[in-house]
Amino acid sequence: MLAALATLLVFQCLGEGVSYLFSIRVPAPVVGMLLLLAYLTLRPQVVETLEPTALEILRHLSLLFVPASVGIMVSAHALSDDLLAVLLSVAVSTTLTIAVTALVMRAMLRRQRRLSGDTKENV
Repeated sequence: MLAALATLLVFQCLGEGVSYLFSIRVPAPVVGMLLLLAYLTLRPQVVETLEPTALEILRHLSLLFVPASVGIMVSAHALSDDLLAVLLSVAVSTTLTIAVTALVMRAMLRRQRRLSGDTKENV
């Protein structure tokens, strides 16, 4: 578990470094996740090592939102000036996230059916 956590943290740090060095406008954690995805694509056997730790982290994901929530509460007065913009951006980004997730899920289900030899399309 310690090696898996170290691997995840290394890719987090790599994302931070790449984002800083190249002044990328994509958030550093996203860059780190893309680097991790590329690594796992090249070395699929590593997935078995990372999966139990990643699943355990996901089980406690809600705890990771506590610091962000506290930060929002502390900065509520600063956000009140831009409340409409914040609410609009949250609504639009949530809608887009749900739509993209649905499209990806549909594509993955079709691909899975095609690979398993089932030709019926119910989705």
